Order: sequence, then C-alpha cells, then structure tokens
Amino acid sequence: MIRTQISLDEREYKLAKALAARLGISLAELMRRAIRDVLPGDGDKPWMRYAGFVESGNAGSSQSIDEIVYGRKD
Repeated sequence: MIRTQISLDEREYKLAKALAARLGISLAELMRRAIRDVLPGDGDKPWMRYAGFVESGNAGSSQSIDEIVYGRKD
C-alpha cells in the first residue's frame, strides 16, 4: 500500500467517521472503498471489484467457502 493524505472539511470528516463506524470499518477502508467505486475496473478481473466486501463473521470462512457461498452441503 501507498500511504497518502487527504483533506476533508469538518462536516465531511464527521459524516465519514460515523459511516465507517456504522459499517464497522476504519476511515481508511471507507476511503479505499469510495475510491474503488469511481475508478475504472480491472477488465481482466471484474469480480475483484467485490473482493473484501463480504464478511461472514466466521474466522474459518476461507476453509469452507463453498458452504458459505452455496449453503449447506447435502
């Protein structure tokens, strides 16, 4: 990652902090997501637009991704 600095007015900052808190993410993550929404996507990997946006709450979810995506196995 490359570290950068931005300037927000007080209203923007307060609203952004409040939204980040409601989403349970950092202000930095909120900014990254907002920027991703306006940047052109990677044409080779359109699915990457959604990477990291879904949280299951299960720390072992990467081990059981099929069950999470498709439901319980019969």
